[in-house]
Amino acid sequence: MSPAAWAVRTPRDVVRVGGPDATTYLQGQLSQDLAALRSGGSAWTLALEPRGRVASWFRITASGDAWLCDLDAGHADALVERLTRFRLRVAVDIDTVTGWQMIAVRGPGAAGVTGRDAPIAAEVTWPGFEGIDLVGPAPTCDAVEVDPVWLERARVAAAFPRLGAEITPDTIPAEAGVVAASVSFTKGCYVGQELVARIDSRGGQVPRPVRLLVADAPVDPASPVTDADGELGVVTSAVAASDHRGRPVGLALAPLARRVGPGAAVEVAGVAARVVEPPFAITGPAVSA
Repeated sequence: MSPAAWAVRTPRDVVRVGGPDATTYLQGQLSQDLAALRSGGSAWTLALEPRGRVASWFRITASGDAWLCDLDAGHADALVERLTRFRLRVAVDIDTVTGWQMIAVRGPGAAGVTGRDAPIAAEVTWPGFEGIDLVGPAPTCDAVEVDPVWLERARVAAAFPRLGAEITPDTIPAEAGVVAASVSFTKGCYVGQELVARIDSRGGQVPRPVRLLVADAPVDPASPVTDADGELGVVTSAVAASDHRGRPVGLALAPLARRVGPGAAVEVAGVAARVVEPPFAITGPAVSA
């Protein structure tokens, strides 16, 4: 019996942007080059504030004559507000799509899993995890569904950021590590571009990059991260897991002072931990092919 793909069903927010001017309007608002997407194609993108902070981060999919934006549950209103704010004298409709879900498929062979009733079917590129996301009113697939905690373990082990945790209105895109997947440096201008371009020209150096921590025991969100010189940051996501040998560990994500890199020894609320490069190999759910 070999390890197989597994799935987690989770709520998902979706915003539909349509109308005759939708593509032209979004090209001036988002960091991704929409001209590179064919029908059914998806890419991650940022909607930024004029000074370059993150208003929203989401996946956008070309869907016929409209664009579907799917993002972490609970954050559609912020995206709608940001897109509506600059909608002046253009024929663009921006609407929240209600009642949709996502099946997140991860594990060996996940990219080959066929989804049904999923207008959005997007390959996932989490470090260390093969996967596909299926988004729709009632998506289905053949992978075995498991407890949602497994998806959170995989997300943190891959250091994949989440809105409201690693990405907030104070976040600079490069701090969350999303620039490579979400920004086109060859498209035309868009709102907030100046800060992204300036940081990229300086080698991507930011004050508080998000780091992956492996602790000797489970830790909690909002716990302080410290070293001998003082406080480094605060945990934004945390989950108990087991490493690839089955040993229990605590995994956490935290934006930390730039001086602390992979290999550094730290403490999380008094628990010994170390900073590591993602992905961190964990034991997955007991699902076999």
